[in-house]
Amino acid sequence: MRVDVKFCGLTRAADALEAARLGAAYVGVVFAGGPRRVSPAVAAAILAEVPAGVARIGVIGRGLPEALAEQAAAAGLDGVQLHGDPDAAAVDAVRRCFGGSVWAVVRVEDRLPAGFDALAAAADAVVLDTRVAGRLGGSGIAFDWGSVARQLDRRRPRRLVVAGGLTPENVADAVERLAPDVVDVSSGVESAPGVKDHARMRAFVGALAAPGAV
Repeated sequence: MRVDVKFCGLTRAADALEAARLGAAYVGVVFAGGPRRVSPAVAAAILAEVPAGVARIGVIGRGLPEALAEQAAAAGLDGVQLHGDPDAAAVDAVRRCFGGSVWAVVRVEDRLPAGFDALAAAADAVVLDTRVAGRLGGSGIAFDWGSVARQLDRRRPRRLVVAGGLTPENVADAVERLAPDVVDVSSGVESAPGVKDHARMRAFVGALAAPGAV
């Protein structure tokens, strides 16, 4: 099984380039708030030299779909990742304004929420992240992988992304339990919020390449 990697919460061009060098399929920037938040103009500069073939994803919160699409265009994004507990209607509204992929974040503890199936049908990918009060993401806390995996057996979205508390030390376990298409890491490879540790980035990718990891 091949698992794609997304390095998210990028605030430095050097980290985006390292992500690409390591073979990441996706690089992510955050517009939705928190210590990794950047403006669309800064995001465009961070991602400017990322080579073709690596998709640029922007983490976006609530707002008018037209405004979100303008932010995405200004940053040169290939896709947006909707936080703020979006529903299927929110995904459809953004899709009407934006030509790239639309991912939807589902925040969980140990259960998939009501409306999950409709959201999974509407979005190009569903991102499972940990529900933490007062935080949209980047908490460094993992959800209950075993419980959620059992609920996913017959409810797989078209593309499953797992985030929330992933590190080089535990990502292979998350892949074994949840069988995602993409693993999405931010705080688990940082030396400080928004500052990626390149040794940990390499270790994260290496954990997925280790025998038996995937």
